[in-house]
Amino acid sequence: MQTVVLIIHLLLALALMGVVLLQRSENGGLGMGGASLGPQAGRPPLTGLAKLTWLFAGAFIMTSLALTVIAASNSADTSVLERFGVDAPTAPAPAAPATPGVQLPDIQLPPAGDAPVLPPRQD
Repeated sequence: MQTVVLIIHLLLALALMGVVLLQRSENGGLGMGGASLGPQAGRPPLTGLAKLTWLFAGAFIMTSLALTVIAASNSADTSVLERFGVDAPTAPAPAAPATPGVQLPDIQLPPAGDAPVLPPRQD
């Protein structure tokens, strides 16, 4: 099923690219030139190629969603290495850094409440 949807998806992608490339650009491309269209101009009528573009785009999005759902349903709770029977490498626990002669001060946290936390006094 996934292979069929994937082939349809690829064919739709190619068809969508072809239909977009066949369309005529508006106003000479990138909105340059063609002062005949002012700010009051309406939208041009939807041509057959534009309708076909919308159809292919909608079908492309649907196949994208279908492929996502199929991939999610086929996913497993195990890793790829476990599927092949290979034990996953385990990293050794990092050793505590050696700090000879350094004594860290004990810090007392204030009780939780509405009182603001103030820095310790320096006497």
